[in-house]
Amino acid sequence: MKKALLFVLALVVIPAGVSAQGTELAQLRALAEQGNAVAQVNLGVRYENGRGVPEDDAEAVRWYRLAAEQGDAYAQSNLGLMYAFGRGVPEDDAEAVRWYRLAAEQGNVISQSNLGLMYAFGRGVPEDDAEAVRWFRLAADQGNASAQVGLGVMYGTGQGVPEDYVLAYMWYNLAAAQGSENAQDGKDIVEQQMTREQIAKAQRLSREWLEAHPPGGN
Repeated sequence: MKKALLFVLALVVIPAGVSAQGTELAQLRALAEQGNAVAQVNLGVRYENGRGVPEDDAEAVRWYRLAAEQGDAYAQSNLGLMYAFGRGVPEDDAEAVRWYRLAAEQGNVISQSNLGLMYAFGRGVPEDDAEAVRWFRLAADQGNASAQVGLGVMYGTGQGVPEDYVLAYMWYNLAAAQGSENAQDGKDIVEQQMTREQIAKAQRLSREWLEAHPPGGN
């Protein structure tokens, strides 16, 4: 099997700045129509999820695109997801990659992780395990559990990096601590190939990583 675990990364983000719950729909729409990118993203989220408006993926895409074209990373990330899953637009992996990349280059963790996934499976780009690892690592270092699972897969199977069960365990362990079932499954698999000393080292590396990356830290 090319990849040990298949992980689908899909997350819609409501950015800070305009509360989708605390703002009346009419006020939100007025702000969006005035060109406020944050309001446009929030309105897109409402249409995507049917919150206070009829669910309408095409309308969600319209609002995401308006914000994305202004450079809003959340909108770019969500628009990439819509293209990846063919929601409101024809499914188009290349277009998904384009929007993911724009958001990822701004540091958007979800798009970094999703871009890693696209490279790992050759969706919309030529398959490139080293590039997948690069994007997974950027997101994993921000604490993203899905990207940490991705690194666990890559280290556990020697794709894009030398095979290293200790590092695979470390990344799986970090993601499992956040509740990822995929991570726990991967950790259980790789643990069967490890000595007690390797497991102890991996656990120590996990603790050191957590100390160096405290929640909310820089």
